[in-house]
Amino acid sequence: MSDKKTLFINNTEVEFTNEATVLEVIRKNGFDVPTFCHRPDLTQFGACRMCIIEQDGKWIQASCTMPPKEGIRIQTNSEKVRKIRKTILELLLANHKRECLTCDKSGNCELQKYAAEYGIEDIRFPKLEEKDYLPIDNYNPSIVRDPSKCILCGACVRACSEFQGHGVLGFVNRGSNTIVGPMNGRYLSQVDCVFCGQCQAVCPTGALSIKSDIERAWEAINNKEKKVVVQIAPAVRTALGEEFNLEYGQNTIGKIYAALRRIGVDLVFDTNFSADLTIMEEANEFVERLSKGGTLPLFTSCCPAWVRYMETQHPDMLNHLSSCKSPQGMFSATVKEFLPKYYEGYTKENIIVISIMPCTAKKYESIREQLIGQTDIVITTQEFAKMLKSAGINFNKLKEEKADSPFGQYSGAGTIFGASGGVAEAAVRTAYYMATGEELSNIDMTEIRGVDANSRTKDAIVDIKGKKIKIRVVSTLKEAEKSIKEIKNGTADFHMLEVMACPGGCVNGGGQPTSCLDAEIKEKRAKCLYTEDKNLECRKSHQNPDIKKLYAECLGGKPGSSEAHRLLHTTYTNKFTGSYKDIK
Repeated sequence: MSDKKTLFINNTEVEFTNEATVLEVIRKNGFDVPTFCHRPDLTQFGACRMCIIEQDGKWIQASCTMPPKEGIRIQTNSEKVRKIRKTILELLLANHKRECLTCDKSGNCELQKYAAEYGIEDIRFPKLEEKDYLPIDNYNPSIVRDPSKCILCGACVRACSEFQGHGVLGFVNRGSNTIVGPMNGRYLSQVDCVFCGQCQAVCPTGALSIKSDIERAWEAINNKEKKVVVQIAPAVRTALGEEFNLEYGQNTIGKIYAALRRIGVDLVFDTNFSADLTIMEEANEFVERLSKGGTLPLFTSCCPAWVRYMETQHPDMLNHLSSCKSPQGMFSATVKEFLPKYYEGYTKENIIVISIMPCTAKKYESIREQLIGQTDIVITTQEFAKMLKSAGINFNKLKEEKADSPFGQYSGAGTIFGASGGVAEAAVRTAYYMATGEELSNIDMTEIRGVDANSRTKDAIVDIKGKKIKIRVVSTLKEAEKSIKEIKNGTADFHMLEVMACPGGCVNGGGQPTSCLDAEIKEKRAKCLYTEDKNLECRKSHQNPDIKKLYAECLGGKPGSSEAHRLLHTTYTNKFTGSYKDIK
């Protein structure tokens, strides 16, 4: 028997099966309704009421929380529905700080978009006065919070809670005084925010935005006394093209190299190179812990939001974290230390390292007390796109170019860092070789790949000469917390834990072009990285010729050397502010 049923949308009979809401049925069948609070990866909230429909000519319902029923008749664009939606928009705009021309989200603001689509010209309600503007929270390196632009859709609150299990943001006060923010009027810098940026990624307005370092980047590029060296993270190549109307998941790294040279930077490299370097050190550390009885499971340390989470919530477990710097940190330290050996006129003092990252937490990482002074400026994928547009770069017409040397070659293992599971998979490829002296034949660990919201914890078993090694991959800190509880309860049976704070990994980082309205976008971005990995001749970090050269000439000949530890490893700080028994 078929599970298919039918209902009517705008007098058209359509089928539905297991869709949870009428909104899903509407969008599946070529219609649409506006939404602010609805996000596919979050629970349904029904706060904004913009998705209302008229049912059977009688009732007004919110389609995002309404289950579909056979035979009902739905109008998505009736006179009554349009009138209500326009009234909602007027009320939101009346209570909104309207500085659209200078707002960071201008052109990408859903409130602005719907106001234009519904022809809102006059607002019948009292306007928010400047004296009523709430203070802007701009006191952290990653995120700007402007409560006067908030429409109380609650998307950021759910993202913080459902992705990170953290609850940094919440609804504060009551009635007309309700705002979204940290409790007790504190700034994000005064609470345990991990700066992942997922709150601003789901925000439909300019209430939450990325703290811009664009002007700092231009100042460095235009400073003739400085040598500007740029690194590009793996996930940037698969998302930047979206800002220039290219297909989702298109690899644009060759164009990125060319674009950077057009805007005047001195040298262009790829963080994929230092991802390979990270794997050399991390795989060596993992093998040593396995063979010598070190602390297990080993936690990956590439995600700065995860590192901050451990420092603030579980400092008693910091010994589980790999001591390796992230690829961003390793690249910056390596370039400033060794680039003068290869390029005349370059010194530690005149090199400025700019990182292009998919991640807002990387801005925070650059000012960590252990890493300050290494990565000078961090801009996100979104910021980089703005720079290219303001410079008049016709990105789509650029011919592809290559990275500079000697840190220009990378393996497929370095590329897949950008997707959840990629770090662990890359580490296993090299750890197997370090432990056995043999190459792992089947290097595609498909069981820990994927960005499915329903499967954010994945396990894989690797047989290393008869010893079963279990690798666990988790996406979001909420999922990571479950694994931490297993360790504390003594029930954990895994040897390595890879954690990425952003759902799906860096491909869905807080600094990427917005993907929150389409759950399939991050899948296409991840597929791009795995395709590049598959097509590269070199797919293992320890086979990268530039990595071999760096160790031979600069890093004591092997991973784990004293020079490698001095330059490529770091320490962590207990930043816990409460009582352990308060942690649930």
